[in-house]
Amino acid sequence: MPSTISDLPRLGDWTSFEELAALQAARLPRTLEAAARSPFYRDPLSGGPPPLDALPITTKRDLRQAYPFGLLGVERSRLATYHESSGTAGQPTASYYTDDDWIDLAERFARKWIPIGPDDMFLVRTPYALMITGHLAHRAARMHGATVVPGDNRSLAMPYSRVIRVLHDLDVTLTWSMPAETLIWAAAARLAGLDPGSDFPALRALYVGGEPVTAARRARISRIWGVPVIEEYGSTETGSLAGECPAGHLHFWSDRAIPEIYRPDGTVVAEGSGQLVVTPLYREAMPLLRYNLEDAVELTYRDCECGWHLPTIRVLGRAGAGHPVGRARITQNDLETLVFTLPDRLGVLFWRARAAHGELVVEIEVDEAHRAEAVGALTAAIRSGPGVDAVVRALAPGTLVPHATLTVNQDILKPRTLFGPDEDWDKAILYY
Repeated sequence: MPSTISDLPRLGDWTSFEELAALQAARLPRTLEAAARSPFYRDPLSGGPPPLDALPITTKRDLRQAYPFGLLGVERSRLATYHESSGTAGQPTASYYTDDDWIDLAERFARKWIPIGPDDMFLVRTPYALMITGHLAHRAARMHGATVVPGDNRSLAMPYSRVIRVLHDLDVTLTWSMPAETLIWAAAARLAGLDPGSDFPALRALYVGGEPVTAARRARISRIWGVPVIEEYGSTETGSLAGECPAGHLHFWSDRAIPEIYRPDGTVVAEGSGQLVVTPLYREAMPLLRYNLEDAVELTYRDCECGWHLPTIRVLGRAGAGHPVGRARITQNDLETLVFTLPDRLGVLFWRARAAHGELVVEIEVDEAHRAEAVGALTAAIRSGPGVDAVVRALAPGTLVPHATLTVNQDILKPRTLFGPDEDWDKAILYY
């Protein structure tokens, strides 16, 4: 397995999709050899390495049943980190990596067309707990010499007021977060008397991932902050799987993982629409063969002006997403596109919707001066787009994202057990 960056394929090492396929074919035997050391794959591979398409699909249910170390392919003493997914199934999905695995993980994440470098101040605003996301960005940034600001978004020690102060005072140049975070930052900055588009001149780019983002929302975020928004796609089980090229297309890292498409009829094809199935090619701690992420995607092989010769992927979200309204099926992507194509001057950033009993209700935060126009425009757009009637309600700014949440400056407390007569001893032991 790789021990240095130079052992890994790099962009430009192949000049066609045919050469890319040859690179995958050359690596696959070592991937199968590593998988054969895992208890989970030992029996399927006991007769020797079969063709990849002869192996069964590995499911999330398989990973849950193998918890915690049923897919371990190395001695446990060689593990560098242990992680669990952020999924909501109620059962943990474990992932683990060696130091050599981490070289591949970090190098893939750092494949950004606005690159990470030694002069960067990099705010990592994703969880640092069992999910891989914060650790991945941190490792990639340090690999390339950047200074990391570890702004975990699950920590009471990093409220939004502190995020804005750090972004401004430290001259942060790059950030890594979910797309929704960047809109919340914009609202918090404005409440602090700052203009996102002009008062953060050091900012070069916003790296985003962790949730699907439509072109409309990404364009709005870019206009608000005045910098490119660069999309990333991956998972705790796999690390980075795709990144954006200079032409604005999301490319799957097929030199590091083989993608397949699982279709609703149960067949598996090389490209098209369906659920994404991946076989990472550089994994030793936890080899995965034909792992179904259950994300709905579109994968196509076509030439791109970037010259990377990698398939293009469009991430649509978790398979099965969406709700019926009348004769239509409404997805979050459908509504997000309509909300963020409203004119910027209306200031609509935060919204929510509910599809129930054949009715679609959408609520948007909007200033009183623009409420009638925003409600009318969005109602008409939903009627002409998805083709359903919707009840659109205007809410006062601060309803969905409370202003107090954006301005509070929380204390960082430490455990105490002795209190004075006028102190709140409800904070003993379980401090917060």
